[in-house]
Amino acid sequence: MSENLADYKHRTPIQVRFSDLDFYGHVNNATYLTYFETARVHYWKDVIKWDWKNNGIILARSEVNYIKPIKRGDEIACYVRTTRIGNSSFDIMHVIVIVTPEGEEICTTGKTVCISYDYSIHKPVKIPAEQRARMIAFDEPGMILNTN
Repeated sequence: MSENLADYKHRTPIQVRFSDLDFYGHVNNATYLTYFETARVHYWKDVIKWDWKNNGIILARSEVNYIKPIKRGDEIACYVRTTRIGNSSFDIMHVIVIVTPEGEEICTTGKTVCISYDYSIHKPVKIPAEQRARMIAFDEPGMILNTN
């Protein structure tokens, strides 16, 4: 999977914590999902302005592609964008980069399938129109596969 960082507008700096590391000083594989979540939450808050009082989001699926390890002392960031929108589900792509003096190196990619969810009725619900429109507007019309 080859990602082009030029397709991504939302970037969240991530701090590598000591508790994220294994015995060898590498970030533990399970921690990558936490990094993805941190970036998604910032994206939903800052860009999509998700209305958490009326709709929740649950995760249906996660994929992680480990390309290069993250080590103690690395400066990293996670890019996110919406790549597919259905009626109640949508896909978010994630790209974690290591920041070096030469630029950013992709070290991890991943995808999460998210579902708009109403916790009061315990069922998936249609993605709210405002949030759908913001995803499309921000992540470039035509780049998102809309599967209504």
